[in-house]
Amino acid sequence: MARAPQSVQAQYRRDVATYVNAGGEESVQRVITAVSSLNRKLDQWYARQLADLDIAPGEWGVVTALAKAGTPLTPSQLADLTNVAPSSMTHRLDKLAERGLIERAPDPQNRTRVYVSLTDEGWQLFSLAIRGANVVESDVLQDLSDTERGELARMLEVVIARLDEVDA
Repeated sequence: MARAPQSVQAQYRRDVATYVNAGGEESVQRVITAVSSLNRKLDQWYARQLADLDIAPGEWGVVTALAKAGTPLTPSQLADLTNVAPSSMTHRLDKLAERGLIERAPDPQNRTRVYVSLTDEGWQLFSLAIRGANVVESDVLQDLSDTERGELARMLEVVIARLDEVDA
């Protein structure tokens, strides 16, 4: 018989207790498990949102990479940014171009190089998805004041800065 799903909060408490019982420091496990739980739940929501927008996660990675870059990129740069093989990138770009979300343009200085950029439709899709995500993200954070949100963001930015040092 399948178990009934636990609430996110109940699962969080159980996970923290498990990690602490295994020797983890409680304050560390509370923070990391909370961030992980939030990320997992938001990822589930984002996946549903992308499906509603009829865009595959890999295609969304290309759209966001182009939007964040703010300038045209080569297919190789996009493959590097999205961690996919160049052949997979070609397929993704073909699908996005068919939908009118990106356009390819030859480099005037190097005729063998192509640059990829978002079309107006691509920017509209990006904006629509971000506005939709902002609704659920705001709902998740609604119990925090603007000051508390700012403080939480500041503390997480300190942790993010530390990631580069730990990864080195």
